[in-house]
Amino acid sequence: MVTDRRAASQLQARLRSGEFVITAEITPPVSTDPAEFLRRAMPLKGLATAVNVTDGAGAKVHLSSLATAHFLVQSGIEPIFQMTCRDRNRLALQGDILGAAALGIHNILVLGGDDPKAGDQPDAKAVYDLDSRTLLATAHRMRSENALPTGTKIAGPPLKLVLGAADVPIDPPPGWEPKGLKAKLEAGADFVQTQFCMDAGVVRRYMGRLGESGVRIPILIGVAPIPSAKSARWMREKLFGTIIPEAMVERLERAADPKLEGRRICIEVLRELAEIPGVAGAHIMAPMNFGEIPAVITESGLAGRRLSHAVL
Repeated sequence: MVTDRRAASQLQARLRSGEFVITAEITPPVSTDPAEFLRRAMPLKGLATAVNVTDGAGAKVHLSSLATAHFLVQSGIEPIFQMTCRDRNRLALQGDILGAAALGIHNILVLGGDDPKAGDQPDAKAVYDLDSRTLLATAHRMRSENALPTGTKIAGPPLKLVLGAADVPIDPPPGWEPKGLKAKLEAGADFVQTQFCMDAGVVRRYMGRLGESGVRIPILIGVAPIPSAKSARWMREKLFGTIIPEAMVERLERAADPKLEGRRICIEVLRELAEIPGVAGAHIMAPMNFGEIPAVITESGLAGRRLSHAVL
């Protein structure tokens, strides 16, 4: 963790404030025109604390996450710049960290990245020079020492980075320990965003075990306004670690307006999450359904609400 208590970003300030923090996620288009991306993002201005920009989501080519994060900065939206280890070696990763800082981008979510074989160009070669824990440690060292791992000093203003890690909530079996998450915390992570978990009971048990294991880090649980039962089944099958109870799938199946029902379900889950000890907030993802995110945030009434419990 950064020892300087001054917040390096609005996200970090909100996470420290005791508010229920809501972040969102936008996938850049396959386009050279930023207007399409900004049409997706601008409705979130003033609603989401920060907006993630995905980095080659699904192992498919999209407009650069670094470029699109900069477009958000220019538009008055705080970005969370996603960086995957899949596509760059350590030289390029360190260069992009410096580039992000130079462009006023302070929040970075470090990810491994989807296997290229799952994408639309399966012959692409994955790099994985560093794994996500090692990249976290590298970025943490760069901000702590204001130097590259080689010892070369970084000129200019000190790096103000807020480092994020990903995790997959589970219903913890007896004896389970969050070893991977602990390793990321020790490497320098400041916050966590999780995979989709639409089961508040699982989240409650997961958070309880994290607390028992001594994990102390703000965690934002991944949720979605699911537009149909078909989408829910696809998510459970294709997106590793996704948890969507069958009862929710059946509700979507029976609904006269599945998209509206998906919004209602997401709001219900958000309100349950706000009551779970340790939860710092939520991360709303809605691939190909971005227009629902502002409505979910607004109708939930949770953004900025003071939590009645301490976060991890």
